[in-house]
Amino acid sequence: MVSRLSLRTRLVFGVLVLAALGLGAADVATYTSLRSFLLDRTDSTLEAAHRGVEGALFGPGPPDLHALTQAAPGDYIQVRTLDNRVSAAGMVRQFSKAAVPPPPRLPDEITLHAKPDDEGDVVRYFTAPAVSGDGDWRVRASIEPRASSYIFVLAASLKDVNSTLHRLLLIELLVTAAVLAALVALGLWVVRLGLRPLEAIGKTASAIAAGDLSRRVEPADERTEVGRLGLALNAMLAHIEAAFKARAASEQKLRRFVADASHELRTPLAAVRAYAELFTRGAARRPDDLARAMAGISRESERMSGLVEDLLLLARLDEGRPLEAEPVELDSLVSEAVETARTLDPERPMTVDVEPAIVRGDRDRLRQIVDNLLSNARAHTPREAPIHVSVSRSNGNALVEVEDAGPGMSPEEADRVFERFYRADASRTRASGGVGLGLSIVAAVAEAHGGGATVRSTPGHGSTFSIELPLLRDGFETANGRLN
Repeated sequence: MVSRLSLRTRLVFGVLVLAALGLGAADVATYTSLRSFLLDRTDSTLEAAHRGVEGALFGPGPPDLHALTQAAPGDYIQVRTLDNRVSAAGMVRQFSKAAVPPPPRLPDEITLHAKPDDEGDVVRYFTAPAVSGDGDWRVRASIEPRASSYIFVLAASLKDVNSTLHRLLLIELLVTAAVLAALVALGLWVVRLGLRPLEAIGKTASAIAAGDLSRRVEPADERTEVGRLGLALNAMLAHIEAAFKARAASEQKLRRFVADASHELRTPLAAVRAYAELFTRGAARRPDDLARAMAGISRESERMSGLVEDLLLLARLDEGRPLEAEPVELDSLVSEAVETARTLDPERPMTVDVEPAIVRGDRDRLRQIVDNLLSNARAHTPREAPIHVSVSRSNGNALVEVEDAGPGMSPEEADRVFERFYRADASRTRASGGVGLGLSIVAAVAEAHGGGATVRSTPGHGSTFSIELPLLRDGFETANGRLN
């Protein structure tokens, strides 16, 4: 049942129970201690009074009533034989006119088994009720040395003692009730104050469940348990928000990728379909039209095959499929790529500056990304604009840079130049500008080799594309194409 209560109720209930137990124990200890003290004091009074009473009753000559009254005013006196026959009994009158309480109801037999005290008396103390009402008496029963054949009983009323104890009990009940009420009020306030961050966490969680992933727990103080919980929750929420944003961005990129791929494939497919229709309309009987249709179908098929190959390569790289891992002389590879580019564009000024550098990777893919960078530079710069290619080593990495003197790019274009299907000049024709996958492949292949691709560009001053790859070794020989 307790488990179904709220945390606030359980905390306050627990504090209340502990406080009630503590206060109850303190009240019992106080009441018991005071009662024992008052009874001991009453016993001491009876011990002091019995000497005068004993002298008045058992001294030489007749009993001295005046001395008896002075010795024990208001007390009850009884004398018994050893076989518990009452020889005399009576109440000592007081000088005041206060009401005389009912005498005690003493047992028929009073047994004394205690050892004699320092004065030789055999004494027993006990409490007896009054013959009527709810009063009590404190009784001292003894065998006196001067009257060893008698049991001398002296009793004092406990009316004042009981009154004091009753007042103490009432005060303890009132104080305990007041303290418990104050503890409940203070506990509710403190617990409410302490659980306020939990309420904030609950509201934040509700807002997040409603779709607001930017909400955070405020404030979150690491000095408190709830504050540390809030900090942990904020960290978790940041990761969740980042994951949702990454997923949304990934979905957006996937949708854009599919849309762009469909758009790029639609053009060659439409061309192939047009040439096929031309063939069905009689081109087979006209040699010139047949040759033009077959050449067009072949050209568009090759273009479509190249696009599909690029898409498949990017998909494999996205899946993290391993590439070939063999030593590759990057300086030789770049020199070969530059020589091929010069053959394709003999009128363009093109220089190369390389130093020996060996990396571990897939030679065909590395050659592809260098070819892509050179093709990108040729496609986006005037024919007379020079291109400079370099290979260098720095901090354990090989650095390949392709620098052109073309129109350059704006910062916004440079930030997106490695995105798939992105083309800085939207008005470019597909024949001259491609489909926007070349630089994406450059970045993906470089990352798959443990490196990266960057670009520096200033509008009107050209662009510099850089590929950074980890070197296989700092010291090596290239003789016979083998590592030491």
